[in-house]
Amino acid sequence: MSDAQNTGHAASDPRPTRLRDALRQARIEAADRIGVVVELRDAEVARLEILNEALDPLFAQVPEQVDLFDRGVSQGETPRLWIDVVAHILMGRDKRIYRFVQDTRFGRIVLAESHDVPVIVDAVTDYVARRMIEREHAMVATPIVEPVAPEKPRRGGFWTFVLGFLLGAAALFALALFASLRNF
Repeated sequence: MSDAQNTGHAASDPRPTRLRDALRQARIEAADRIGVVVELRDAEVARLEILNEALDPLFAQVPEQVDLFDRGVSQGETPRLWIDVVAHILMGRDKRIYRFVQDTRFGRIVLAESHDVPVIVDAVTDYVARRMIEREHAMVATPIVEPVAPEKPRRGGFWTFVLGFLLGAAALFALALFASLRNF
């Protein structure tokens, strides 16, 4: 009988132990995956911070009155280095390549893509220069054109109308006369 109790007790012990072990192992694996994701995100943010520091000399040259650019790293689900409201840099799928993109009304376009920081810095420099030129063109005041005074209407229009009316009436009378003589 003690044998039956031992086997019954032994049969119930391994399952909870195995389930507990399995749950523990699953929690460890989940924590490892979360840790890897956090490490990848931290690596992305670190690479974007390096690029942000490389852009400091460029943005130091932008005049203070130009308020087009709002540079900063956002640490959301996908970390991004924002250049302005519509352009930002994010890491590619392999997390080593920089992708400089611009959002347009027709969708997102890739302006530059490279593993090298200097290449992206050059692309951002070109972008900043183009945006500043666009701003200058938008800020230029267009000269005010004085309205041209309309010409005075000609008074000869009334007599032209009377002449046309008389000629039309005469033509209709002639046509009616010709039609009536033809029927005889």
